Amino acid sequence: MSITEDPALEHANELVTGAVDHGADPSGFAVGKQLFMPLPQTFDTVEEERAHRKAKLAAAFRMFSKAGLDEGVAGHITVRDPEFPDSYWVNPFGMHFSMIKSSDLVRVSHEGEVVEGDRAVNGAAVAIHCAVHAARPDVVAAAHAHGPYGKAFSSLDMTVEALTQDACAFFEDIGTYADYRGVVLDKEEGERIGRALGQNKAVILRNHGMLTVGETVDSAAWWFLTLERTAQAQLNAYAASAGLGSKPIQIDPVEAKGTYGQVGFEFAGWFQFQPIWERISKDNPDIFD
Repeated sequence: MSITEDPALEHANELVTGAVDHGADPSGFAVGKQLFMPLPQTFDTVEEERAHRKAKLAAAFRMFSKAGLDEGVAGHITVRDPEFPDSYWVNPFGMHFSMIKSSDLVRVSHEGEVVEGDRAVNGAAVAIHCAVHAARPDVVAAAHAHGPYGKAFSSLDMTVEALTQDACAFFEDIGTYADYRGVVLDKEEGERIGRALGQNKAVILRNHGMLTVGETVDSAAWWFLTLERTAQAQLNAYAASAGLGSKPIQIDPVEAKGTYGQVGFEFAGWFQFQPIWERISKDNPDIFD
């Protein structure tokens, strides 16, 4: 099922308010007015789709850098190749996120072999992303980085709680890999992480960080950014509540589930990334190089 066929798209209509033409209708509703809302692009050729995915991937790295999600050589985002879906594009090992262009990306097979490009690739990226892409045919992109709040959160015996509206994007949709065994470099470890992810959009890697997935680079990158901020908000809430002598207030599970249906579906993740894409593609045109 494509992102534009997602039945949850009906929720998007609930969240959109049209421009109002008071002169046309005293009730205050728009009448006969065509409104624009971005939707995922379609492509005439696989070459165009590949170029688009690679530009989006480069933009996601620029976003991660601006958000402080780069730390040395750690972190990787991947996207499947549209022509060869048993391979994916990834950042070259040791290149700063803020400098990555489309032409810098390296294509790796699910067997972990570099099939296009001449730069080295992070061994952890191969171990984790090969397993995730192989286990989840629906996953087009996956993101992992060592964000400060994600790392702190992963060291605690907790999962994401429904404390805020944004946190509801992960309500009953995040797994936990609780068996830290050092830097992930072997195939079996990657497969265990893939199993812990399950059918969720995110997984907490205990004592390590977070990983998110999506049907587009856009959604995978957005889920990671908002998960990092959700971890920050939850840590702050518990720190503040300690002084009050009470725990943070949880959103009612029924309301949390309903809110998930509004902010946690695939198109919502794609759409949230679009303002970021507009800014980065305008300010950093070299991502297309």
